[in-house]
Amino acid sequence: MAALNRLPRLLLLLAALFFLILGLFAGLMRLGWNWPWARPMVAVNHGPLMICGFLGTLISLERAVALGRSWGYAAPAIVGVGTLGLVAGISAKSAMLLIMFGSLVLVFIFIAVLLRQPALYTATMSLGAGAWLAGNVLLLTGITIPRMVHWWIGFLVLTIVGERLELNRLLAPSRYTKSTFGITLALFLAGLICTSFLSVRGDRIAGVGMLAMALWLARYDVARLTVHRAGLPRFIAVSLFAGYGWLGVGGLIWALAVPVDAVGSFSFVMYDAMLHSIFLGFVFSMIFAHAPIIFPAVAGRPLAFRRVFYSHLGLLHLSLVGRVAGDLSGWFWLFRWAGLWNVIALVLFLANSVYGMVAGQHERALKS
Repeated sequence: MAALNRLPRLLLLLAALFFLILGLFAGLMRLGWNWPWARPMVAVNHGPLMICGFLGTLISLERAVALGRSWGYAAPAIVGVGTLGLVAGISAKSAMLLIMFGSLVLVFIFIAVLLRQPALYTATMSLGAGAWLAGNVLLLTGITIPRMVHWWIGFLVLTIVGERLELNRLLAPSRYTKSTFGITLALFLAGLICTSFLSVRGDRIAGVGMLAMALWLARYDVARLTVHRAGLPRFIAVSLFAGYGWLGVGGLIWALAVPVDAVGSFSFVMYDAMLHSIFLGFVFSMIFAHAPIIFPAVAGRPLAFRRVFYSHLGLLHLSLVGRVAGDLSGWFWLFRWAGLWNVIALVLFLANSVYGMVAGQHERALKS
């Protein structure tokens, strides 16, 4: 019976990983690594595949597992079906409508969580779910991704930061600590809102808020204590601090970037450097850190830590330095090749995770 209960979770996890692989392939196509048999539709949907298909499905699945209610699994399932629709080439509006409904279910999940456990961390994650819903609604109205992507950024940043707040409860943060976080949160949210709805440019406000949030995390996160421990705790802490560094870099670029037109659009190089500092540097560092905990909880299988995990962590950050440097210098060859190594680092992460699961199963068998 337990295996049957795990099956839907495992299928949804595999669907999320499938969308990740498609999203990476689409990213390579956008970098100019083309194949004659590739479908242009895949390249066009690089952003939705990564943000909604992979991360949206994965985060919704994690929250559904934590909620422990069967209706919660509708969120990752609906998002997954919508993403499959994008890949299959059905109407983009119909596919995004499904994804929007999936994000709405995620909002309902957090409402249920808030009613059960009202706290700063659950409120922060709820705001993240609301940001995803807002971005998806705006996309459905015809607003392009570059003009609404700040809401997708808000979704991932607030969700991840909320998860870190949840873990930091062990430190019993003071009122001052909570107050300073509240200021960074309010600044970031004000920037998101201004960017969408007011004539005042909110990008600078959001960027400053994000930078302040990165500094807050580096100062107060429990990782500053666990980094001194060996094995998995140190790997998690190193991954977290690397991610906070990239969150700060993304916020700094966002705050300092100069618009190139009247509607506030950035140049491609600044846009690419900012987005991938956040989505690759920050978000995937957090995934690397939490994967040894999340994957076993979702898949129902242990994942043993191995030192080889540092290989995908190091490769991602080295290649991302090259990508951002290629962006800012205008060296397209460096940007293109570094982007390829970004993808290789994420594929290596998947391979190392499988290796860790096999090792974990072997260790479990030996103990039993």
